[in-house]
Amino acid sequence: MINKRLLIKNLLSHNDENSFYDKKQKLSLGSKDGKAKFLKHICALSNSNPYNNSYIIIGIEDEENKIMGVDFYDDSKIQNLVNAYLNNPPKIEYENVPFPRLPRHKVIGLVTIHPNDKVTSLQKNAWKYRRGSVFYRRGSNSMPASQNFELRNTNKPIVDAIEKNAKNNIQLTLDGVFDFFNNHKTEYKPQYKVFKEQFVLCWAGEEKKINEEIFLSRVDIELINEQVRLFFSSMDDVQINHNDQSFIITEYILLGIDKKETRYPLEKTIINFKDNGKHDIITEFLFKPPKFNDTMIQHIYENSNRIVAKMETKEPLSVLDHEDVLRLPTNYLLCYLHGFLDAPEQLKAAKEYIKNLEDKTTYVKYKEAIRVLRKVKYQ
Repeated sequence: MINKRLLIKNLLSHNDENSFYDKKQKLSLGSKDGKAKFLKHICALSNSNPYNNSYIIIGIEDEENKIMGVDFYDDSKIQNLVNAYLNNPPKIEYENVPFPRLPRHKVIGLVTIHPNDKVTSLQKNAWKYRRGSVFYRRGSNSMPASQNFELRNTNKPIVDAIEKNAKNNIQLTLDGVFDFFNNHKTEYKPQYKVFKEQFVLCWAGEEKKINEEIFLSRVDIELINEQVRLFFSSMDDVQINHNDQSFIITEYILLGIDKKETRYPLEKTIINFKDNGKHDIITEFLFKPPKFNDTMIQHIYENSNRIVAKMETKEPLSVLDHEDVLRLPTNYLLCYLHGFLDAPEQLKAAKEYIKNLEDKTTYVKYKEAIRVLRKVKYQ
């Protein structure tokens, strides 16, 4: 198994991007230009590495190679984006890799582009890039290629050597377990379990009992062997079960009006460990949107839009407005579920105001709401 934290360090030791890896401070998949640039780099790295993995590292300051970190990103549907826009799309993985010096809620994103011995091109227009465009890597740049572009095997020996030097060992595994326990408060009850005598999984969370059922919040789950964070939540309630070969995470969200909230199952994630040293992750979307009074939802929607309009014009908010701001993320999520499809854009318009609030709870709820909206949209 490859220790992903060590792999990132080995890649960064090359200092500058090259034809087998790229680095970014962040991804902007929500914008047309950000999505198109990401697809261009995937296309270029795939075409320049037909027989070895290539990588994009997210959360790195470009000039000084400084590890900055990004928020945990649990979008397993990123492969769907690649499949939708590229001919001969490579298989890609996005993994969240914790680093000891980063805050608990920050990780380094690692995109692995698996080898694909076919020429990859754009299947349809993406921003300013035209359908049929082919890209390749020239040093640290993703360049347009001619239509008769031929694949060349130039990086396999060096990438194989980098990956070999990032192989996991007993010391790295033990260090990872101790790091996990030391980085979590005792009230979060950090635990570990060994699966198939080779996988070490650690998890922690704040435990609470509701109607005789055990839930965890502020949950953190890491696969220590690969140094990959599999799950992270600042707010949501989670139930955890496991047997000899599987670890099962069921995630719930709180929804309601005027603080009368109910837990609704959102998604089940099953991590299956196999005898051959591999594992797979299966997700099952469970969410069935609740139905509330249409008149009440219409009022919530109009009131939320009124508050956002005030934010945009920098008009002072009343005391009641300030109280409603605390519920903007949940309220816009409810509105979207009841057919107000522009609710996510309205919520995003309030991002900077919410982000600058002294109490960060609402901003955490904002990020959780955006994550849920993305999951619901994919379904």
